[in-house]
Amino acid sequence: MEIRRLFDIPYYQAAHYPLPKAIGGQHISGKKYYYSTEKLLELVNKVSWGLLQMGMKPGDKIALISYNNRPEWNIMDLGMQQIGVINVPVYPTISPDDYVYIFNDATIKYAVVGHGDLLDKVRTAQSDIPSLQAIFTFDEADAQGQVDANGQEVSFWEHIWGENPNMDIIQAHKDKIKAEDLATIIYTSGTTGKPKGVMLSHNNIATNVRDVLPFIPLQPQDIALSFLPLCHVFERTVTYSYMAKGAQIFYAKDLDTLSETLQDVRPHFFTTVPRLLEKVYEKMMLKVQAEGGLKEKIFNWALGLTEKYDFDWQAAGLEAIKWKIADKLVFSKVRDRLGGRLKGIVTGAAACPPRMTQLFSAVGVPIREGYGLTETSPAISINIFEPYQAMIGSVGPILPSVQVKIDQDDSYGPGEGEVLVKGNSVMMGYYRKEDKTAEVFNEEGWFLTGDIGKIVENKKGIKFLKITDRKKELLKTSGGKYVAPTPIESTLKEDLLVEQVMVVGEKRKFVSALIQPNFESLKNWCQDKNITWTKPEEVLANPKVLAYFQAVVNRYNPRFSKVEQIKKFHLVPTAWGVETGELTPTMKLKRRVILANYEDAIEKLYQ
Repeated sequence: MEIRRLFDIPYYQAAHYPLPKAIGGQHISGKKYYYSTEKLLELVNKVSWGLLQMGMKPGDKIALISYNNRPEWNIMDLGMQQIGVINVPVYPTISPDDYVYIFNDATIKYAVVGHGDLLDKVRTAQSDIPSLQAIFTFDEADAQGQVDANGQEVSFWEHIWGENPNMDIIQAHKDKIKAEDLATIIYTSGTTGKPKGVMLSHNNIATNVRDVLPFIPLQPQDIALSFLPLCHVFERTVTYSYMAKGAQIFYAKDLDTLSETLQDVRPHFFTTVPRLLEKVYEKMMLKVQAEGGLKEKIFNWALGLTEKYDFDWQAAGLEAIKWKIADKLVFSKVRDRLGGRLKGIVTGAAACPPRMTQLFSAVGVPIREGYGLTETSPAISINIFEPYQAMIGSVGPILPSVQVKIDQDDSYGPGEGEVLVKGNSVMMGYYRKEDKTAEVFNEEGWFLTGDIGKIVENKKGIKFLKITDRKKELLKTSGGKYVAPTPIESTLKEDLLVEQVMVVGEKRKFVSALIQPNFESLKNWCQDKNITWTKPEEVLANPKVLAYFQAVVNRYNPRFSKVEQIKKFHLVPTAWGVETGELTPTMKLKRRVILANYEDAIEKLYQ
């Protein structure tokens, strides 16, 4: 059978790779549980039937909100799709005001929420959301004795299920749904302004699924671990792809216990954001530094070897012997920390520092970076797990169903320009915002990504897309020179003591940086240097600490042109986060917010 609509995917799995453990997760208690392909479909149809009994019609909308990924999310998602009900997944970390805006914009009828403070958040917003009729919880305990803002009982999500589904009626609803019909509205987190609802059809996402399937290095019954939020299109599309591939999906309980989950589940594959790879690297380095002595020397020697690594490179002669020793003493242990049988990891959502790709791939954990946007369902390009099909520093070859054009401009580097995209995976538009939709398509129908990039080739003549920066984030110095901040920020973050960086310098004579230290690593460093840890503000003013970060800047500056080099920096005494407003839910910098928060500090850099 062909995958045309998203709810076709579990039926495709049932026809080709029926699994006893198709999808699983962990309860809050830590106990693991699984659904077979057969059970998954049974519950999907119960949801469809139950929603029909509740009077839901095609085009009605339900919001799904959860801090952790869970099979129940997928069951609701697929059950809604079969009868034309629209899934509006919502980030759990947004404010009650954002809930009010999104729920009203989408006219949400029902919300199903996970554990934690989510019931309270939605209930707080409910009095300002006329369309919201009821709230359900994924966990039974969260619903017990609870009422919503309207005084109505909060129900466990299983109360949605309809017993003894009439499959003829459900099939009739499925038959009416076309591939071009709206499947979901995903509100972009946005670095500025109100979120926009990206309308994606079944065909948009299914096209992406069909494109990436051949490139996922999994066999039926291999285990795919999932922990990136399903409310983001990246993980959601990947999860549909796992289903179509016949892989077992296991959802991690949370990021805090991810190390234990990797050891327990021993996955063959997962997707991640670059920051998590950096955290794994930092944790390893801190552990080795704490042990010191011969172990630290051997570890650093082995890591030194990886600096020569590139895709499709093979060590030979004496070098091969060194690599064999390094693999036995160091690299194999790194692989074991990640479960011991990973076939690959794909990173997305943010630029991956080339050193992270190089290091992990060198030790036998192949990293491939992809690129896309919510508006493109999401993937536009991806580095592939095949010889000569990947290039460090690029985001890979263009996917088969995607067209890319570089709108070259002399303002940027040679061959660079805005990345323009066409194809069946490009969104239907922004929900109820025709003016905003018109702004991101040119007169020839190309979608304007807002990213600057160029096409590069490897020695085999294979073409790769390379992203330079976001068009809106490019800085223009007072001398008229453009500076791309992201590569500079990613490079500085290679240092263990650097958590976040934001490069500044718009209409200024030179480029500076706001640096947020990794406070945990900095505390350990201070302890080694006999520096008493007091308040962060006092510690960051210590001459030895300032000298360390100056050395970091001095070490990395030569990698960049003179105009791109950091001349001054300010150390930030507080951690940037989603809740505090400096980061989006996908961990991107909210540059305008940070510029406003640190206006005085930035001015001092230029006095």
